[in-house]
Amino acid sequence: MFKYIIIILFTLNSFAQSVEGKVVAITDGDTFKLLQKDSTLVRVRVANIDCPERKQPFSKRAKQFTSDAIFSKNVELKVLKKDRYGRSIAYVFYNNKNLGEELLKAGLAWHYVKYSDDESLQNLEDKAREKKVGLWSDPNAIAPWDWRSQKKSKHENAINQIFTFFSRTFFFILR
Repeated sequence: MFKYIIIILFTLNSFAQSVEGKVVAITDGDTFKLLQKDSTLVRVRVANIDCPERKQPFSKRAKQFTSDAIFSKNVELKVLKKDRYGRSIAYVFYNNKNLGEELLKAGLAWHYVKYSDDESLQNLEDKAREKKVGLWSDPNAIAPWDWRSQKKSKHENAINQIFTFFSRTFFFILR
């Protein structure tokens, strides 16, 4: 009997949690803040997509699209999990629409294949690419994960150059 209770609890825990609230802030195209009725503030990251990063082409358009779609509106989340930053990774529903799907259709997001193998999302991205919609009008569009990697590499290079300069200067002074 105890074994069955454990299985039932585990099964219930594996389903997505449903959360409702009002969107009170848009951070970027795929991240926002939701205020629940009990005044709990929830940071949300849209599941299975990735929008352009700040200062990346089309980032402002993605943020504006998300703002126009959900800002100051009540939405429903299907929370899958929390990420390492404490954000709720969730499917976001508004007006019988899925925000992630709408961003893909508008050509303002990539299907985040690192975390999703959903063929329907990939099909939406592929259709937007074919139509050259949104960011796909740029033949050299850079995926956000590659953009972040390049930015990180530049930062690491700058730190290495500073370290090299100071270590050489210090070594010269000691001679």
